[in-house]
Amino acid sequence: MEKPAVTYELLHIDKSTGARRGIVHTPHGDIQTPVFMPVGTQATVKSMTPEELKEIGAQIILSNTYHLYLRPGHEIVKQAGGLHKFMNWNRPILTDCGGFQVFSLSDLRTISEDGVEFRSHLDGSKHFFSPEKVMEIEEALGADIIMSFDECVKYPETYEYTKNSMERTTRWAKRCKVAHKNTDKQALFGIIQGGFYEDLREKSAKDLIELDFPGYAIGGISVGEPKEEFLKMLYYTTPLMPENKPRYLMGVGTPDYLLEAAIAGIDMCDCVLPTRIARNGTAMTWNGKVVVRNATYEKDWGPIDSECDCYACKNYTRAYIRHLIKANEILGVRLLSIHNIYFLTKLMERVRIEIEHDNLENFKNDFYKKYYHTKD
Repeated sequence: MEKPAVTYELLHIDKSTGARRGIVHTPHGDIQTPVFMPVGTQATVKSMTPEELKEIGAQIILSNTYHLYLRPGHEIVKQAGGLHKFMNWNRPILTDCGGFQVFSLSDLRTISEDGVEFRSHLDGSKHFFSPEKVMEIEEALGADIIMSFDECVKYPETYEYTKNSMERTTRWAKRCKVAHKNTDKQALFGIIQGGFYEDLREKSAKDLIELDFPGYAIGGISVGEPKEEFLKMLYYTTPLMPENKPRYLMGVGTPDYLLEAAIAGIDMCDCVLPTRIARNGTAMTWNGKVVVRNATYEKDWGPIDSECDCYACKNYTRAYIRHLIKANEILGVRLLSIHNIYFLTKLMERVRIEIEHDNLENFKNDFYKKYYHTKD
């Protein structure tokens, strides 16, 4: 029997929380988990070079199937030798399937059993994504981990619509598995859907596990729902996932959600958050968020974070970075992006250490006191 392109190795379970410490083995190297994965939507993490990401310690990055299909086109990327060669990144890559764009571009698409017709957000041209087409695109892009085509349902949504969507997502997953040929070099993950209905989540997980994907993701949460709803569904769904395969929670990047994901037993998370808030002049620090563009930092000669040793913190002041942001200079965005990705990378590095020492619960409580300024 052919060995899967991606496998999971469990190293330790934290006695204080049940969080897991492991390794995801891929064709382009091992990923120490739990891990935060920076997003490079257009085959680039905005404003950063692959060399800077490696120096920071990024282990894996994401790229976007929908956007790369529109430009430069998956055939161009294939001719370049795949995403790894195209963008000069020799570590693991994950590509999403376009399912989030079914959610985020809801005004520009029409869903049917066959797939989704999009009107391009660039020029209005029409494009059809079927499960088979998505597999064609993702195989051409050549990422280590690829995602099956799904629909990410908005919040709130009716039970009937969510049920029909979830069942169609399962049918699409079956079609993706049949269409996916490059199994020795790429691992196709299934995406558990079902909105905020526990019975639908359970049915989705059961049906997808029967298809025996090499990894599974939770989709359709962190889509604007209250935090208590997010936590309820996270902690309900994660135990339904196989223990011997990677578990991926899609689209979370705030420190509290990353910590909760790890405690729930998730291995991988991703989000555009660190670079997006950098473009708005905001930094994450060990003592909470700092809006560097605010006037209070005009004459602040200290680093972004006194507890950080990233390139930006070692070399530049808050006052200087504020000046760059106010002047719309790209260097300001670059420095804040470097810092924010470094911060989340170091946070997850620390999470892995605390899991190994069965101390994640204490670490979480101490971190929250500093970051969110809670008293207990």
